[in-house]
Amino acid sequence: MARIKGVDLPNEKSIWIALTSIYGIGQKLSKEILTNANIDMKKKAKDLTDDEVASIRKEIDKYMVEGDLRREVALNIKNKMEIGSYQGLRHKKGLPVRGQRTRTNARTRKGKGKTVANKKK
Repeated sequence: MARIKGVDLPNEKSIWIALTSIYGIGQKLSKEILTNANIDMKKKAKDLTDDEVASIRKEIDKYMVEGDLRREVALNIKNKMEIGSYQGLRHKKGLPVRGQRTRTNARTRKGKGKTVANKKK
């Protein structure tokens, strides 16, 4: 089992899909990393040699992923909340940040629906 940046890659998946389990690496970046490391994308994660894993690690070190990226995003959100920007206020209130409607939907951010008395008319 290959372990990169503190994440165990799923063994049975192709390596280009397995790399997407690392926070900050999507499909496009995964393919770019494998191309630069000269590794076949169809190869399973369990079939990688130690040299191939080392070359993937070396390529991934060029990008901000996992803990560093999570810390950066959290600091950006905290900064927006401190300066009192619109997005920061939405984060504080637990509402959608990017302009989505809130009259209906938005249950992911707002939580379970609350029943309001005498609403039916």
